[in-house]
Amino acid sequence: MGTDSGSWHSALDCDQWVALPVAGRRPSARYKHAAVVVDGKLYVVGGSRNGRYLSDVQAFDLKDLSWSSIKLSTKSDAENDKDSTQTENFPPIAGHSMVKWGNKLLFLGGHSKDASDNVTVYYIDLESHLFGVMEATGKVPVARGGQSVSLVGSKLIMFGGEDKHRRLMNDVHVLDLETMTWNVADTIQTPPAPRFDHIAAVHAERYLQIFGGCTHSIFFNDLHVLDLETLEWSKPQIQGDLVSPRAGHAGVAIDENWFIVGGGDNKNGSSETLVMDMPKLVMSILTNVKERDPLASEGLSVSSSFINGELFLVAFGGYNGKYSNEVFVMRPTPKDSKNTKIFQSPAVAAAAAYALAKSESLDFTSIGSKPKVDLSVEVNVVKEEKKSLESSIREVEAVNSVMMEKLEELNGTHVDLSKELHSVQGQLASERSRCDDLEAQILDLQKRLSSMKSIEQEVQALRSQKLAIEQDMEEAETVQRQGSGGVWRWIAG
Repeated sequence: MGTDSGSWHSALDCDQWVALPVAGRRPSARYKHAAVVVDGKLYVVGGSRNGRYLSDVQAFDLKDLSWSSIKLSTKSDAENDKDSTQTENFPPIAGHSMVKWGNKLLFLGGHSKDASDNVTVYYIDLESHLFGVMEATGKVPVARGGQSVSLVGSKLIMFGGEDKHRRLMNDVHVLDLETMTWNVADTIQTPPAPRFDHIAAVHAERYLQIFGGCTHSIFFNDLHVLDLETLEWSKPQIQGDLVSPRAGHAGVAIDENWFIVGGGDNKNGSSETLVMDMPKLVMSILTNVKERDPLASEGLSVSSSFINGELFLVAFGGYNGKYSNEVFVMRPTPKDSKNTKIFQSPAVAAAAAYALAKSESLDFTSIGSKPKVDLSVEVNVVKEEKKSLESSIREVEAVNSVMMEKLEELNGTHVDLSKELHSVQGQLASERSRCDDLEAQILDLQKRLSSMKSIEQEVQALRSQKLAIEQDMEEAETVQRQGSGGVWRWIAG
């Protein structure tokens, strides 16, 4: 892959990630940064490394494959000179969101050591490299990181995140970029569980789709859809390939495809690159990488770029036990050449229509300009699929009834076994008590037995003394008898 001709992309295979060779010095490895491709350059801002927030702004030229560091400046108020500037550093930040708006990059949210209480909107002018703060009014949301921010027309839609007190959120806020006014979206139906480090994309300028993310202990692989006209949440089932729960993944939507890369669950990185057909809600695995590959990381970024009319995905950074600063590219297979049989399934079409066929006449003035969406095709698909879905439901209900009977039977068996277990436990407790009594008796007998030995010795000694005394008495009696007989003989003689 040559770097001098600028034609490195011509030899790439489709649906395969390739690490680009880099000319010159690379920026620091990092994760939870923000990145976007503008005019053939990948802009990378901030991030985190070893617990330290970064403040640099880097640009990677996709033509000559070289990095450069961008120096920022702000307008100076010195001597009221409107044209004077001074060099400044971007605030150290991580977990923030970046959106291109005109010739500016806008930054919202993120964690920083000097974070304010509310969300601050920073900007960088790509032409002058000036940066500053865009003052906003209205119901400004509380400061947070790990949120998602999506551009719809001239409005930014912010969802979820984690505030500086580690409180998780599932609120929706809208920033009108023309008036710089914040508003809260009062949604209906069941919203997603509070989360952060998820991803979001907007389909047809109307449907905000939220995928994955985590709490402090739970990781998600669910999909939630917010109709931006009715502000109604729904939770359709994802069709196609099953995917594992993940957070810290990256996503980029191009036309009707949503490309999803990386993420993990704090134990394993997600090695698959996914693509979801947003109208049909069909998830497919585009390719896989090795388990410890930099692309199987949390906190990486993915952007899109068109080079010579061809679409390329551009990924950077991430952390999977090691921080990365490599640039990877992939050329997805053009949509027309893909096998789309799975997209023709009526069940798939019905699942997609679930999120689309909610209303026929809606007002979108509170969020953005009203798109023209013809729902007749989706409604007809739902009607055609209704009978087969009802039949499937009846079959599931029948299976469920049988399973409930078996469950009740197992519950009865469990009750009987529990009673028997309690009885056996009572018997065991009684036997343990008897054993304790027997051990106490044995110990007492052992003590008595040891004392009997000493008594036996004393009795034996007494017996010996008694025997000696008896012998002495017999001898004395004998002497006495002999002495008495002699006296009488003397008297008689």
